Amino acid sequence: MRGLPKSPSDMTMNSLKIGVRLESFGLPLRRALPEAGKLGVGGVQVDAVGDLSPNALGQTGRREFRNLLRAHNLELTALGCPLRHALDEAENQQQRIEHVRKVMTLAFDLGPRVVIASAGRAPGEDEDDARTTLLTEALRNLGQHGDRTGTVLALETGLESGEQLRKYLDRFDTAGLGVTLDPANLLMNGFDPYEGARALAGKVSQVHAKDARKAGASRSAQEVALGHGDIDWTRFLGLLVEIEYRGWLTIEQESGERRPEALAAAVTFLKRFVA
Repeated sequence: MRGLPKSPSDMTMNSLKIGVRLESFGLPLRRALPEAGKLGVGGVQVDAVGDLSPNALGQTGRREFRNLLRAHNLELTALGCPLRHALDEAENQQQRIEHVRKVMTLAFDLGPRVVIASAGRAPGEDEDDARTTLLTEALRNLGQHGDRTGTVLALETGLESGEQLRKYLDRFDTAGLGVTLDPANLLMNGFDPYEGARALAGKVSQVHAKDARKAGASRSAQEVALGHGDIDWTRFLGLLVEIEYRGWLTIEQESGERRPEALAAAVTFLKRFVA
């Protein structure tokens, strides 16, 4: 098991809070919320789909959902915005942009003001093609919407190095674009999660607490239970302190059986670092 501190006093990070992605339970919303409350976490990330999609959730429903969270002593850490196609694809792109805008507005109404999405691979400095133009214009539009609404679209890491993503984001003059730092995604795609975290200083709006093993001679890269992979959590969390990240560590469990038990173990693991 990687990254265990020598003692609880070795690393205290009062600025970090532990949350969990609600979809990780594999349960309907009203059954998953009590399970999250039992774990002793402070917040949940939830996808803006189904009954929680912006078109389905009116003002009364938004108020009821906020009350439901309070009833379980939970905050909303962020809204997920799953997209079937990236923002660098031309077909129906305008509809996707409008949907993301609505989710960002919903995030303002519900409180977290952070929306997580996989928008597409950030192009390198020398890349200048149709997909790059589509992605850049879409993100400029959404960043401006974030500036107007006080929300942030936090792009998930993993399709490119942290350094490449940072150079791309620096093209935009907006506070409405940020990053969801996912060390496991970076590791599984062959990128350095520690250098990635350092490169993205000042842009990180959310951190996903996931673990993974690198690809080896006889195995492919894969997600594993938190604390059982190749991420050195002492080093990684130390880097979050270094870049002055103050926010949520949201546990995400995308595979495996006995998920409630795995999530409970992940919370216990993180609490060894976070007071």
